[in-house]
Amino acid sequence: MTAQWALAAEVVEHFRAAVGTPPLQRALRGRMKIVICLKQVPSREAVLRLSAAGTWIQDSDISFEANEPDIFALEEALRLKEKHGGEVIVCSLGPARAQQSIKEALAKGADRAVHLDDPAFGGLDPRGVAKALAAALRAESPDLVLTGLQSDDSGFAQTGVILAELLGIPHATIIMEIQLDGARLKAKRELEAGWFQWIELPIPALLTIQSGINKPRYASLKGILAAKNKPLKKLTAAELELSAADLAPRQKITKVYVPAKKGQTEFLGGSPKEMAMQLVDKLKNEARVL
Repeated sequence: MTAQWALAAEVVEHFRAAVGTPPLQRALRGRMKIVICLKQVPSREAVLRLSAAGTWIQDSDISFEANEPDIFALEEALRLKEKHGGEVIVCSLGPARAQQSIKEALAKGADRAVHLDDPAFGGLDPRGVAKALAAALRAESPDLVLTGLQSDDSGFAQTGVILAELLGIPHATIIMEIQLDGARLKAKRELEAGWFQWIELPIPALLTIQSGINKPRYASLKGILAAKNKPLKKLTAAELELSAADLAPRQKITKVYVPAKKGQTEFLGGSPKEMAMQLVDKLKNEARVL
């Protein structure tokens, strides 16, 4: 009987090693696995020019940086790790240049990274991006997924919520504060007109983070040096078993254009009294604000 119990115990240990620790147990043991989804976007200082097709910008000669809401999400993930333990994993979809933003996140304190790099990932809509991220994250089985509220370039604010649906986990958006309590979390949502809402969710969950939730840190010299030795795993569409049909966009941008300038300047003449009367007339009859 002793030998049978020993064999059973060995089988259980091998099983646990194969499937990993479930999110609920990790949360209860204080070993959170937090994934931060990071996107690289055109720099705010970049001079933008439309592409020849007029459907996006020319991105071959501009600088890029990490998406600002994602930087706040990364900082929040690092703070949760420092308070509750665990690891922070960066997951980013983009071309080779996205590694610059990934390494910056590793330098700030993330433990490892997953880079989805494949020509098949070019031109995806939010659903396609979410499908690729979901395929990569299922193997990680994270306790908590954090994304920025939206991206600074396209601004759809859809990828995070679609990702939660594909992963089959609860989500909340526009988060301004996170409190963890064992296998549950409380999140503070920003509403309209200065109102806030506290909600409670079970773990695992996904939260989209609002800019301003914290004050992001800078990478230290020690962190920059340590980032060089941190794991960075690359995945392609084939490795994620995603076909062209899986990633086919259901929406597309048909035209990008610079808004036409409608304002014009008109100088009023005459005496102060005459100019005042002309101004009142225009505000009443043209602008219709009086």
